Amino acid sequence: MQVGAGRVRRRLAQAALLAGVLTGCAGAADGDAKTSTSASASADAERASDTAVRSAGSIGAAGSACELPVTFDIAEDWKAEAIDTGTGDGSAEPESELAQEVADALLHQGPVTAACEVDAKPAGNIGFLRVWTGEEGGDDARAVLEDFVAAEKGASKAKYSAFAAGGLKGVEVKYLYTSKLLEETKEEAALAVATKQGPVVIHLGGMDTDEHRAMLPAYELAKRTLRAG
Repeated sequence: MQVGAGRVRRRLAQAALLAGVLTGCAGAADGDAKTSTSASASADAERASDTAVRSAGSIGAAGSACELPVTFDIAEDWKAEAIDTGTGDGSAEPESELAQEVADALLHQGPVTAACEVDAKPAGNIGFLRVWTGEEGGDDARAVLEDFVAAEKGASKAKYSAFAAGGLKGVEVKYLYTSKLLEETKEEAALAVATKQGPVVIHLGGMDTDEHRAMLPAYELAKRTLRAG
């Protein structure tokens, strides 16, 4: 389903442009205000992931908000929307050349392309679960995920682990992302599986580490209910 997908594309561009505007403000910020991450913070994140969360149904199947090579449950009140990669009928509203370039850059990361965005805002958090898909090929899940993380400039301390769900074998990564523009470091997580239609990456970011941890139960729900489409 592509209803409103053009809005997602424009929102990606607007977010990146806003980050550029914030650069000037960040330069005046006190260096002591940087986000800190510690072993105890990681333990807190693990505990947060165990928090119960209700399912609002699944996405990925034909006719759902996002049609994907996999299906998984989304948390209650989260809203899924397909991402328009610009290959549709051209009905989306025109964008400035700069916004178009920014959107195109954000739509691709390593070997995968953005396909779906699940917004946590209706549930009271600031962040997204984003689903990325790639072309059918020989790359395994680990290789795809490593390339995905490598393409995110500012990623560090990546820790990979294997997991299995719904007959799928995949790889998960927990890592830190440091924004040079905003001089902040936050936790992020992603997982990858290989399907007959190509690789799929599910990524959870968040405005900051606190928001990321608050959204981990929704990420764990998606991971736990992941199935081949």
